[in-house]
Amino acid sequence: MPDHDPHRRNDRRDDPNRRNDRRDDPNRRRGDRDRQPRGNAGESRRDDAGKNRGNAGGNSRDDPNRQARRSGGGEVRRNAQGRERNRGGERRYSSAAPARRGRAADPARLAAFETLRAVSADDAYANLVLPARLRRHGLTGRDAGFATELAYGALRSQGTWDAILARCVDRPLDAVDAPVRDALRLGTHQLLAMRVPAHAALDQTVALAREVIGAGPSGFINAVLRRVSERPLAGWLDEVTAGLDETAAAALRYSHPAWVVRAMRQALVAHGRDAAELPDLLAADNAAPVVHLLALPGLGDLAEVLAAGAVPGELAAGSATIAAGDLGRFTGVKDGTVRIQDAGSQLVARALAAAPLAGRQSTGRESAGTEGTTPGTNVGATPSTTTLPGTGERWLDGCAGPGGKAALLAALALQHGATVTANELAPHRAELVRRALAPVPETTWRVTERDGRLIGDEEPGGYDRVLVDVPCSGLGALRRRPEARWRRTPADIAQLGALQRDLLRSALAATRPGGVVAYATCSPHPAETIAVVDDVLRGAPGVELLDTPAALDAAALVPLHAGGTAASVAGGAAANDAGDAGDTDDPRRPRHGTAQLWPHVHGTDAMFLALLRVPAGGTAGAIADAEPAGAAPDPTDTVPTATPEAS
Repeated sequence: MPDHDPHRRNDRRDDPNRRNDRRDDPNRRRGDRDRQPRGNAGESRRDDAGKNRGNAGGNSRDDPNRQARRSGGGEVRRNAQGRERNRGGERRYSSAAPARRGRAADPARLAAFETLRAVSADDAYANLVLPARLRRHGLTGRDAGFATELAYGALRSQGTWDAILARCVDRPLDAVDAPVRDALRLGTHQLLAMRVPAHAALDQTVALAREVIGAGPSGFINAVLRRVSERPLAGWLDEVTAGLDETAAAALRYSHPAWVVRAMRQALVAHGRDAAELPDLLAADNAAPVVHLLALPGLGDLAEVLAAGAVPGELAAGSATIAAGDLGRFTGVKDGTVRIQDAGSQLVARALAAAPLAGRQSTGRESAGTEGTTPGTNVGATPSTTTLPGTGERWLDGCAGPGGKAALLAALALQHGATVTANELAPHRAELVRRALAPVPETTWRVTERDGRLIGDEEPGGYDRVLVDVPCSGLGALRRRPEARWRRTPADIAQLGALQRDLLRSALAATRPGGVVAYATCSPHPAETIAVVDDVLRGAPGVELLDTPAALDAAALVPLHAGGTAASVAGGAAANDAGDAGDTDDPRRPRHGTAQLWPHVHGTDAMFLALLRVPAGGTAGAIADAEPAGAAPDPTDTVPTATPEAS
């Protein structure tokens, strides 16, 4: 007979310690887990190259790459430029609500989203915000490149993406919450402009939204992006530009405000280019620029960066180009002897330093320079009246912040026995200038914090060479400042134009007879460039506009032809010779003597330069008080608010 106790089950059921003992046992459910760690669901694991290797543990159900593998995808793989190389099959969308998917936000996409939010909500600058976000999330190499292209690209293309998104939402796009709009822009950029598989762009954007915005909007984001993914970019562009005029269509196709499109067309013609180049110029604004490096003459060395894959620069001596990345790892960049500086900016400083002076006078602080032909002798002067930079010369950078051009000028001045005064009104920018100048011996430079409009009165005729890189719209650097095109408006040009004219007059007044002033802007717009120069020259008798394109060619490694195409310049010169005063005063007519660089032609920012020489027998101080003979053209339909040029 079996040993059976009829009370056995009841005894176990009635035992008050039975369930509690099991519940309190710390090893009841965790024994296996302690022996075989599985990690957190969605935890990112990257190898030494910074690539995302999926879940840290072995729980395949919680593995964020599991669904991607099942649908033909896989782990996130990026090439050296940060582009995703996953070539999985077609995505089979699950019916599960996005809020229920256990996905964590990819750190690269999270850094890009945080950058867009800072730009949108705080009026921040992407080039200042993004590096900090990359460091916060520990992103380097390919992941940093991916985040950079995603953030900058989404900002540059915001106008185009918004036009497409407006066709895919069930309400006005402005009625969509700002964080949701930014997430949609990031998703759209991945779908239409990056080598990201559609399923990865959708899933990762939804995961990002769920983590940083909340589960509620994730379904909306998923639905909208699925509509975006239904056709390629070309199809969307055809739809959103259908029936529009040429300017409006270009504005959407190339993601520029319409007034900027008109301004760029006018600028091309004004500076001697063909208006048919407009699509190339607008496309260049949307291309990710290469990084230009400069070794400070006599102080820096490019050997380390060249060994790391940089390529010697084609335009400026002592320069190189390199793909974007963590440049702080280079010794020269760390100590400031190798600087990040656009080649156009480098050439502006070099052209001023090499420009010939006329009628040098003994002031007790100079020694005679070397007489004879110089690289700048063809710049509107005869050899008998020009000299090389000489010992004892005083140079001025009137608007120096944040210090890029000032540092190059100081290094060149050190080689020639000259000294540099770098002036910057804003204290925080003046501190940046001091840091930029730190690699150059302090005996060569000083920093002042003055209003540049007053220097001509305070030190009349006190300098041999003066750079006035005026605050401008920044239209020439849209590729480096992706949010700038959406912040500028045409209504603020009146105040900007007055400031630019005052700074140039002050620079001329601060220049000794025979000295040279370089007027520079990071904008090609005529109202900020040739119109300013023309107005100031009207009120400054005897000041000579030098052949600036020739001076840039002398400073560069190759001819730049920065005065415009031969046909355009010849046409402008013929009109000038014919004495057509009305046409010559028109700022839209090509003017021989000033120089304009272009991103689509030279691969630089759109830097403008005019070299002006004060008459050898003139009275410099009178220039500051002179009034222009005619009013500037009203450019309020084309020119934007100014911000200081960043280099």
